[in-house]
Amino acid sequence: MTDQAPIVIVGTGLSGYSLVREIRKLDKDTPVVMVTADDGVSYSKPMLSTGFTKGKDAEGLAQADTDAMAEQLGVTIRTFATVTGIDPAAHELILGDERLTYRQLILAWGADVVRLSLDGDGLDKVHSINDLLDYRAFREALAGGKRVAIMGAGLIGCEFANDLRNGDYQVDVIAPDAHVMPSLLPEPAASAVQTELTNLGVRFHLGTVVDRVDREGEGVALTLGNGDTLQADVVISAVGLRPRTALAAAAGLATGRGIQVNRALETSAPDVYAMGDCAEVDGQVLLYVLPLMACARALAKTLAGERTEVSYGTMPIMVKTPCCPTAVCPPPHGADGQWQVEQDGSDVKALFVSPAGETLGFAVTGRFA
Repeated sequence: MTDQAPIVIVGTGLSGYSLVREIRKLDKDTPVVMVTADDGVSYSKPMLSTGFTKGKDAEGLAQADTDAMAEQLGVTIRTFATVTGIDPAAHELILGDERLTYRQLILAWGADVVRLSLDGDGLDKVHSINDLLDYRAFREALAGGKRVAIMGAGLIGCEFANDLRNGDYQVDVIAPDAHVMPSLLPEPAASAVQTELTNLGVRFHLGTVVDRVDREGEGVALTLGNGDTLQADVVISAVGLRPRTALAAAAGLATGRGIQVNRALETSAPDVYAMGDCAEVDGQVLLYVLPLMACARALAKTLAGERTEVSYGTMPIMVKTPCCPTAVCPPPHGADGQWQVEQDGSDVKALFVSPAGETLGFAVTGRFA
């Protein structure tokens, strides 16, 4: 029965659509059904932090509507569908009272935002931006406002800070760390980015957190852990993502920090695969575009009959802070070595070098980027 069943992909984000594009390069005919909890509009999630810089609203960042994607890729797209379970033994995806039989199932349903537990009566002004629908809601909430507070100074927080300043908004960034992007950049590179964002007009409040968000007029007042108070019209929470694993775990699939898969993106259940932000590939959760694209190419070959393990080459992360162009290729987790830094103001070239003299990672800013 499953021989005639379709390939079913859960998720129409960058992972899902990238995979289908790769599948169609190899196989024009196998039926593919895509299931999504949202409207299925195609967009590039990394571009959500470039709207003001590019002069585009949510509609401007959309690349194609659902009907156009279905026709272009030769697939069926089921929108606003809620997945309630997986039955691996029966090869069925459960959608409430309905069961959808699959030949192979690919989980590309992404990650959830980490939500902070905050006090106050102004929490409806706090927005997490994880997809195009979130971004549309944020832009609507910001209409008429000029002050934005951003909780989190990681990659996403810094990108939004730069973009909002390019849109002439007042921006305050609050984070508990001593410098920006602490898990991604060595301190000299991070300081260069922070310096140029500050020169652009971003105000940083580091080494503290937001305790309360209370209504104040048409906006909110944020009370920080250090006792300071800030005013804003809208708040962005950019404190991280957590891979969606609950439904997979309930179905008996192995999970850890993400849905655990090997280099062939195979889960612990037959004919069930995972990729993108929800997947823990061979022990790594890589929430970036280049590894996602490598996974899409490998998995498409596997689904076409040639089992293929993903192979990662050098995968630099391009940080979209045009005030301080930045690229980083972090060293492997736990690698032995040290950063060797060449610096001229905000132009930084940092190489992570092993005791044997091998370059294991790099971070570059400014004219070096």
